[in-house]
Amino acid sequence: MDRRACIRSAFGAAAVVSLAAGASAKAATPKKSPIVLYCDLEVDPAREQEMLNHFHNKFAPAGAKFKGFIDVKMLKLRTHIQGYDLPKSVNYRFQLTYENEELRQIWIASKTHAALWPGIENTLTNKNFQVVLFDVV
Repeated sequence: MDRRACIRSAFGAAAVVSLAAGASAKAATPKKSPIVLYCDLEVDPAREQEMLNHFHNKFAPAGAKFKGFIDVKMLKLRTHIQGYDLPKSVNYRFQLTYENEELRQIWIASKTHAALWPGIENTLTNKNFQVVLFDVV
């Protein structure tokens, strides 16, 4: 075997060992799954456009700047097809997806969230809304 072939073999073996070590280190560190938060909201029909403008133009863009943010949506109820009964006045569902609950808590505790959430909450007819948190599996 010539000297160059020997060096190439040594570098190749080192690369394989390095990749294997990196893969086992990743496997040893469990990755946290994202979370999804849902809030069933009763938005005052007379204030829907106000809430939607605030959500799309202020709340969502500000939230998207925080570490761990994946997605936020405001969903308008079309129809209830089956299952447990929603309160009749629930007309929107807020959906927030974050990398993990710890990062979501940083967003919730922020001055930005404290300043912007009332723009949504103040359009609600009932502030005692259902909030559920799911892990993505």
